[in-house]
Amino acid sequence: MKIHQILIVSLGVLFCIACTPAKTLTKQEAYPNVYSEKPLAIAVLPPLNLTNNVEAKDFLFLTLAQPLAEKGYYVFPSFLSMELYKSESAYDAEQFLNGSVSRFAEVLGADAVLFTNIHKWEKMALVSNIYIEIEYILKSTRTNEILFDRKGEIIYDASVSNNNGGLLGALVNMAASAINTALTDHIKIARACNTYTLSDMPAGSYSPNFGKDQGLAAGKKEFKQTIK
Repeated sequence: MKIHQILIVSLGVLFCIACTPAKTLTKQEAYPNVYSEKPLAIAVLPPLNLTNNVEAKDFLFLTLAQPLAEKGYYVFPSFLSMELYKSESAYDAEQFLNGSVSRFAEVLGADAVLFTNIHKWEKMALVSNIYIEIEYILKSTRTNEILFDRKGEIIYDASVSNNNGGLLGALVNMAASAINTALTDHIKIARACNTYTLSDMPAGSYSPNFGKDQGLAAGKKEFKQTIK
């Protein structure tokens, strides 16, 4: 076979591979450790804030329990755990992220620990968007293995629209959107981010879907999503 024919065949094969859609994993395939360990109780650690928004840590921390509870897990109350975290030097979650988390099983009786890393939390008033990037990591206190991990680039759309047409209508919409972006409740944004990202977790023991969702399609481990 001549060189140019080999090149054509090779390019054709590469093109076919590139065009083949990536396989969608089931939740069983994406999160096998959750199904094998069946964690019941989760301790949520204060987020690691890597942004200049000093309040982002509190926004996120205060809103993590609800979506986990709705998925069927018992979550240790944040306000009750805070003093314990401080006494055990656990308020700085970074030191535990790459180390052992068995201490949380000994002290709290937790089956797993949830870490969150805030990489971005920026308000863009002119485009009516708030840009957020958060990483979620759930580690087993028994094996120290990662049970669930997901990282999302989330755009919160705070735009406002009315039915006025033309230039005047566009200016009114722009002004209203800028005001709405500035006044947006960040607790509401944090709750929306947590709910969307953690919705991909397998159902916990307190959920009617427990043990029934292995075959459902899992979301992407790294995703980009606009929410409103």
